[in-house]
Amino acid sequence: MPITLLAIAVGALAAFVALGLSSMISLFTNLFFFQRWSTAPASPADHHLGVMVVIVPVLGALIIGFMARFGSERIRGHGIPEAIEAILLRGSRVEPKVAVLKPVSAAVSIGSGGPFGAEGPIIMTGGALGSLCAQLFHLTSAERKTLLVAGAAAGMSATFGSPIAATLLAVELLLFEWKPRSFIPVALASATAAVLRPPLLGGGALFTLPAHVSALSPAAVAACLLCGLLAAALSGALTVSVYTFEDLFEKLPIHWMWWPALGGVVIGIGGLIYPHALGVGYDVIEELLQGKLLGSALLVLLVVKWTIWSVSLGSGTSGGVLAPLLMMGAALGGVEAQWLPDMGPGFWQVISMGAILGGTMRSPLMAIVFVLELTHDIELLLPLLIAVTVAHASTVVLLRRSILTEKVSRRGFHLTREYATDPLEILFVREVMASDVAAIPVGVRRHEIAEAINGRRRGQSLFAVVEPAGDLVGVVTRWMLEQWAESDGEDAALQTVLHQPVTAFADESLRAVMNRMAETGLTSLPVVQRQNPRRLVGNITLRDMLKARRRHLEEEQRRERVLPISLIVPGWLRRSPGMPPSGQLAAADQLPVERGSPQG
Repeated sequence: MPITLLAIAVGALAAFVALGLSSMISLFTNLFFFQRWSTAPASPADHHLGVMVVIVPVLGALIIGFMARFGSERIRGHGIPEAIEAILLRGSRVEPKVAVLKPVSAAVSIGSGGPFGAEGPIIMTGGALGSLCAQLFHLTSAERKTLLVAGAAAGMSATFGSPIAATLLAVELLLFEWKPRSFIPVALASATAAVLRPPLLGGGALFTLPAHVSALSPAAVAACLLCGLLAAALSGALTVSVYTFEDLFEKLPIHWMWWPALGGVVIGIGGLIYPHALGVGYDVIEELLQGKLLGSALLVLLVVKWTIWSVSLGSGTSGGVLAPLLMMGAALGGVEAQWLPDMGPGFWQVISMGAILGGTMRSPLMAIVFVLELTHDIELLLPLLIAVTVAHASTVVLLRRSILTEKVSRRGFHLTREYATDPLEILFVREVMASDVAAIPVGVRRHEIAEAINGRRRGQSLFAVVEPAGDLVGVVTRWMLEQWAESDGEDAALQTVLHQPVTAFADESLRAVMNRMAETGLTSLPVVQRQNPRRLVGNITLRDMLKARRRHLEEEQRRERVLPISLIVPGWLRRSPGMPPSGQLAAADQLPVERGSPQG
């Protein structure tokens, strides 16, 4: 309950942070392109700088380079990988200065024409806000992670008005679990930010879509499949291009603080060729979905946006990936709409937009719901499901990692985001324990101990000590037994070297026992009855735990036919004159027929 209340508070704060970031982006856009102090929305495409527009992104990139070099290097990148790294590698701890420098650097980057979205920076900023709030209290690393992710989801929810998609993004990318302890606070934080969005940033759908055909014909279904395949191809190309340019920048003989400025030169040239490719570009996405951009303009927009986005992102500047992916996906859909079945203006643009998200970010559920929340058009659900699933499946085959996890992987950490049942949860101690174990009577003497622990029991490292009735008294390690047996002096009783046992129950799950071993550092536990905790029934070791893993691997790899296919011929057909002699039939004609029973 306290974590949930904190998450709701973080969600409310993140909504105001989203408002501040949006205002800062507008402010820097007006300063860089129109030389005026204003927070009114403005598009870089409307500038009157002429050729001088090439200088603007370079100036912004120089500022970001200095901020990263002398402020915090963690402001570099598009936000989500940095949030993942904070969760997995730093105990969900984010430095306070990152919470300030990340939104400022993103606003400078986007305001100076950077082809990015605000979602990555707001996710990182909201996450930093949640982490800072968590660090003020006495919380565990898991609780800090929950609040960090709650802030990240709330920031995205407030920016796009997409509380469900933001929650799914948190589950699919950041939480690395699906548990009520984390899902409930994150979902409520996202909902809180969405409630505050209308009075702060405005309500309604972010993009409007013209009327379109709702029923899918067979040709339209095939077109959705093709749309998903083409989106997967573009997703793979985008991911490869970003990290190709990152590798090229790594080879430059200059400090990384100057790399964004080199990327800024490419942005400036791209803006000179096609000004609409600069900035966040929500207005351009709206025009794409309205079907107002046609012909060669679509290809030019796609190529220019792709080039300046991949180069600048590879240079290590600050910016997000969602908005650029939306624009490039919509542009690809506009190209496809010229030869795919006519479903209405903007239909294939929005389907391709979702497919690009699902393929590039490897978050198919988030991509589907995100597009639905952006457009408020529920009739897109089925075609989105088809196209996004195909795109996701194809990129899983084409690429080992997504654009978000590749950066973390390059730092030596492989991430898996597949959710499956833990085999330790569905197996019990009684299924893997050793019931044939040696127990030592409590009254044993030193001269008898060698016979008790040697021979075929050499592999047993922990021995249970029992009373004559079989009740557990304690445990002793092989090393302690040997030391006790070899010591000089009085013939002291065995109780002097016993330890209080840490036990396991036969009906416990292996996960519970594994956690107990991790907490105590023990690798072998005596197993007792739950009804009588002193009654010894066996022993379980860490090696026994591997049996669960072996069983899981066998289920994954072993192929077998459970229901064999055989030729069974009815009796009445076997007696048909047209049938061959019984010797030529399969074993079916050997089936006994009960006398007096129906033959059919």
